[in-house]
Amino acid sequence: MSNLTLSRRVSTLKPSITVALNSRAKALKASGVDILGFAAGEPDFDTPQPIKDAAIKAMLDGQTKYTPTLGDMKTRECIANKLVNENGIAGLTGEHIAIGVGGKHVLYSSIQCLFDFPEDGEEPWEMLLPTPAWVSYRPICELSGGVVREINAGPESDFRITAQQLKDTITPRSRLLILNSPSNPCGTMYSEADLRALAQVIHEAREIAPNLVVLSDEIYEKIVYGETKHFSIGSVPEIADRVITLNGMSKAFAMTGWRIGYVAMPGEFGKQLIKGIGTLQGQMTTNITSFNFAAIREALTNPEVAQTVDMMRRAFASRAKLIMNRLSEIPGVTCPTPTGAFYVFPDVSALFGKTSAGGTKIIDSPSLSEAMLDEAHIAFVPGDDFGGISGNHLRISFACSDEQINAGMDRFKSFVEGLS
Repeated sequence: MSNLTLSRRVSTLKPSITVALNSRAKALKASGVDILGFAAGEPDFDTPQPIKDAAIKAMLDGQTKYTPTLGDMKTRECIANKLVNENGIAGLTGEHIAIGVGGKHVLYSSIQCLFDFPEDGEEPWEMLLPTPAWVSYRPICELSGGVVREINAGPESDFRITAQQLKDTITPRSRLLILNSPSNPCGTMYSEADLRALAQVIHEAREIAPNLVVLSDEIYEKIVYGETKHFSIGSVPEIADRVITLNGMSKAFAMTGWRIGYVAMPGEFGKQLIKGIGTLQGQMTTNITSFNFAAIREALTNPEVAQTVDMMRRAFASRAKLIMNRLSEIPGVTCPTPTGAFYVFPDVSALFGKTSAGGTKIIDSPSLSEAMLDEAHIAFVPGDDFGGISGNHLRISFACSDEQINAGMDRFKSFVEGLS
């Protein structure tokens, strides 16, 4: 028997529950089972044609070689211009931009540049994490030597923390606050007033927590509907030099498989952070696929693409109304109204303690998800790994057709009505 072992940090690392459940659903579907999947956070639309054409042309023109690690300056400046003119984040140049292999990659690199493992006798750096939160924030922080301090919010506030909650959580070891609006998994978002109130707390905490930085994950910024409009906290002048803005091409432009993410941070520390990310990325992936840079510029500047993105946004808004109407028909299921992204996060705790028609005892959201996958052939993500009160919830992605939403909700309703 071999004595070889993996590192402790990898051996104790939990796999992404969303990836795991989506993989199991795909395996069942491949075996012939009629699975309706609502687990993946992936738009069902195709990438707009002008974006694809730009990448193809770049490839045919010979743009197939290595580029600078963080991307060519023309593309970095294009992103900076977008963030200045569209998001109101002043003082950005191409030197304040890092482009990486998807949003998760640039998130990982940013956190690696901010955290250290504590030395003997030293308290670890803290990441302040409003929950429910996307499942990857916590493990990425812990891999970097940080600890997570959750700030819990519930459906009564549309899963938004308050300024007072943030103020009560900050300590001298607070290093990073994660904000994600619109939210994965909740489908809700912070208003401009909410974010300005949080920014004021950050501003006033400079003496208490001099190393505190905000990372604003705005990957769903263009998928918004309702009265609340997207607002970038990095545009608040008092804390602009402390805000990392994360975004990418995956969600708004239906480019998940292209793997393109970026981060931006103004000021002198922003330049240091970007250089640090460049050094780290240079030892990992180097540049993204070279002919994708032309696609990024096309996506951010072509008015035809903007029209297509808005068409997709309107489709998601329509689907949000449809799925909320259908969920309201299911006994024991309650859900805040989604205002952004393409998720609903219903409370299903009223179903716990019951038994499915197939004989499965429903004790929590994972057992409920497993029973629905096995018996009703619908794939929802259990809430447990999203933190806070998420164990009472399921995440349902409505990045699919009206027909699939209706068919899935029919199965969900039938499953619930069969509980005893």
